[in-house]
Amino acid sequence: MTDSADSLREQRKRETSRALTDAARRLTTEKGFAGFTIEEVCAEVGVSRRTFFNYFESKENAVFGFATIDSSQEALEEEFAARRGDLLDDFLRLTIRRFELFNPVEDAPAMFAVIEQEPRLLKAAFEHLAKNERRDVGLILRRTAETDRTSDDAAELQAEVVVHTVGALVRMSMDELVHRQSTEPFTDLLTRRLDVARSLYAPSQKAH
Repeated sequence: MTDSADSLREQRKRETSRALTDAARRLTTEKGFAGFTIEEVCAEVGVSRRTFFNYFESKENAVFGFATIDSSQEALEEEFAARRGDLLDDFLRLTIRRFELFNPVEDAPAMFAVIEQEPRLLKAAFEHLAKNERRDVGLILRRTAETDRTSDDAAELQAEVVVHTVGALVRMSMDELVHRQSTEPFTDLLTRRLDVARSLYAPSQKAH
């Protein structure tokens, strides 16, 4: 398949994913989350139930726009796994490139509106976040398996610290963009916060 054909295919997949999410959110607004079925979402978009599950694992994920991992994201993760630079810098780079791929800021107001109407969906959102964090821990462990000589427990702890530290900085940066309406680019917001975190931890590292 040519690059242009592959790009067109990816574009169509994202359009279908977007349409399914838009339909699921509209039906949630009109009927409540329990008031419609996956089949109704599919009928709105003109796709089969089987196609729906090619994009989303559940109705909750469709409402939030949490699509299954696509080839573009997989390529970014494989590139990260193959890199041998500073782990924290490389994971930050992966996070920024994911952000550029999906730009969650544009989707944030709609997500907040859905959660405000259906607070019980907040649990599903946190479960999805935790699942992604576990996946990233596994990705880091896969990358460091060949070069890291620390114990399995220590390696897993290191991976968890990296994932949760960057995750916290992402949430701070998103708050700046969504709630405080910062005009500073996400990359700059996130990088600046990581620099602050490093400067705070550096003195204690030198003391040992």
